[in-house]
Amino acid sequence: MFLTQRHLPRRTVLKGFGATLALPLLEAMVPAGRAAAAASAPKRRLVAMEMVHGCAGSTAFGLKKNLWSPADAGSAFDLAPTSLSALDAYRSYLTIVSNTDVHNAEAFTPPEIGGDHFRSAAVFLTQAHPHQTQGSDLQAGTSLDQQFAKKVGDETPIPSMQLCIENIDQAGGCFYGYSCAYTDSISWASPSEPLPMVRDPRAVFDQLFGVGATAAARADRRRKDRSILDWVSESVADLKTRLGAADRARLGAYLDDVREIERRIQKVEAFNASGEARELPAAPIGVPDSYEEHVKLMFDLQALAFASDLTRVFAFKMSRDVSNRVFPETGVTTGFHIASHHNDREDRILDFAKINKYHASLLPYFLEKLKSTPDGDSNLLEQSLLVYGSPMGNPNVHNHKRCPLLLMGHAGGAIAGNLHVKAADGTPMANAMLAALQAVGVEIDSFGDSTDALDLAAPVGARG
Repeated sequence: MFLTQRHLPRRTVLKGFGATLALPLLEAMVPAGRAAAAASAPKRRLVAMEMVHGCAGSTAFGLKKNLWSPADAGSAFDLAPTSLSALDAYRSYLTIVSNTDVHNAEAFTPPEIGGDHFRSAAVFLTQAHPHQTQGSDLQAGTSLDQQFAKKVGDETPIPSMQLCIENIDQAGGCFYGYSCAYTDSISWASPSEPLPMVRDPRAVFDQLFGVGATAAARADRRRKDRSILDWVSESVADLKTRLGAADRARLGAYLDDVREIERRIQKVEAFNASGEARELPAAPIGVPDSYEEHVKLMFDLQALAFASDLTRVFAFKMSRDVSNRVFPETGVTTGFHIASHHNDREDRILDFAKINKYHASLLPYFLEKLKSTPDGDSNLLEQSLLVYGSPMGNPNVHNHKRCPLLLMGHAGGAIAGNLHVKAADGTPMANAMLAALQAVGVEIDSFGDSTDALDLAAPVGARG
């Protein structure tokens, strides 16, 4: 399995029968001399996350109460009144971008009126207006994540991955003359090619680690309740004899993470196969009924993929337009979509804000996971850029103004963080997306309907 050189190749893997386990960056993988700097150079990562239905802070009442973005631009902002209060401990990694619009999600022609929900997902990361069709003549744009994947995808075994939480239709027409392909994916490899999204954590795990050559082999492994670590145990033992103490500790922590995630997936599968009543009976066997558990599993899998450098690009669709999922943790019993149509009632806007706050409160779990994962002399959060937002503003009227948008992480030092950037009225969200792409090293002068790159170092967004 292993070469007997002084250092291990970065792409060294542990192999067993029906399994391949990639490794994190170890000191033994960094060669001595001139090549050391190149081998250990930080690699930027990107996660683009969409949350549907806009936010309570985009309403007139929500703006007055600062229900999404804080009152003050700059670095002295107060997150306490906002739905982002859980992110205060990570404000040094946080760049809030407020007051940007997503014009291309609006209706351009009379037949498109009313179809905001069914084209918005296709607009978020492309910032392009979709061609209204229920056929195969799809047209939007190349998405932000895929722009980055074109730059770095050839350097990793998996160019990019696309994940989701809610059910996806994958075929046929949805509503208002739009193909479900527009609603089901936020990642577009080209203007005519939406990429399928994976909902099942087991499918993600198996893709990352090459577990089982066939569906039957994977099912057999699940029935036997075997761990991937069982298949590679001899290789692990052999590798440890070649590593120093620090590398053995890092490898041990990494393998513990792999096993812990796998155990959680197995626990979900065991419950879902037990015959007990499920909240999501139509969901795949590996999908937890709990929204929070599902999201955290997907976060953990992304962190694991980054640590082992299997991929550096994720698109993560965290809900689906018109989803009426209830989030009991919020204390709000109204379904998500219904809650978003608050009829401008202040009490209902405040309830909707609780849902926004709950969703944002899950992000620190991912931030801490990335921050605590070493990446050479740094950590994954320092080297990553996380984009979180929505292409909708006030969902009650289906508008696309003052849409919520966050950037998290330092992108290898390109983004300072601890900043609220308030854009000038009418600024396209595409300006912020363009700046984000430039921050991760994509050499591009325009994106979607951008007019210029938003200055992510200026409290009041210059050049945008």
